[in-house]
Amino acid sequence: MVELSLGGGAQAPAGDLIKDTTEATFMADVVDASQEVPVIVDFWAPWCGPCKTLGPALEAAVTAARGKVRMVKVNVDENQNIAAQLRIQSIPTVYAFFQGRPVDAFQGALPASELKTFVEKLAALTGDGGLGEALEEAETMLAEGAATDAAQIFAAILSETGENAAALGGLARAHIATGQLDQAEALINNAPAAIAQAKEIEAARAQLALARQAADAGPVEELRAALAADPANHQARFDLAQALHAQGDVEGAIDELLELFRRDREWNDGAARAQLFTIFDALKPGDPLAQKGRRRLSSMIFA
Repeated sequence: MVELSLGGGAQAPAGDLIKDTTEATFMADVVDASQEVPVIVDFWAPWCGPCKTLGPALEAAVTAARGKVRMVKVNVDENQNIAAQLRIQSIPTVYAFFQGRPVDAFQGALPASELKTFVEKLAALTGDGGLGEALEEAETMLAEGAATDAAQIFAAILSETGENAAALGGLARAHIATGQLDQAEALINNAPAAIAQAKEIEAARAQLALARQAADAGPVEELRAALAADPANHQARFDLAQALHAQGDVEGAIDELLELFRRDREWNDGAARAQLFTIFDALKPGDPLAQKGRRRLSSMIFA
């Protein structure tokens, strides 16, 4: 990032999706256009070194958004009044406008991964015009371990759509993934009544319950030894299932709970069955482990 020092220079427009603007066209290119989709405004100058890095990277992220976000470039040398009105003190500075007002901003060059997240958050603001893809992208991030980035997209969707079960459930699961269990619980408990019982909220609630259990899970090998000594030790088998799930062995946990249900379905007020349903609910719809586990459980129930 460099301090603002005005001089000469120009850059050719890059088309409708990414274009240059002037003081004469700023209202149409940015304020008016942002009524339809978010508009990113890149304040740059030809002599600015970091601008030469940020500009192309930001353009690539905008292009990848396939029309859900537009980008306008402002050469501060040639448009000093715009820079003054928005109090641009150093460049590069980036503003994001939506529905005629600034909604986000940053200064300095950012890595491509952060620019991607910045653009995706903005794309999520357009509601149905990209909402599904934004949710899908956030879910992918969460599955790949980028829980913090996923949380930002889920939160951006919620800020615009309010009662969105997929976004709220996703945000809660992102908090769970980063160990912020209390924040996840608060989100779930304060879900709007209209979506409080939605499957996405129930899935997050189930994941939260399993995460709470994981904190108290016992050592797997000790529990296996206890079972080897006494296969009828139902508490040890139940605890082993919890410990296996805490280690990520979901299939092993299901197997132990099914065996416990087979041995004594009424043990501890049907704890094995209840725990199985908690695991099934926490898995994604259509997950093979959930489908297979439900079929095996049903066959035992109706045998």
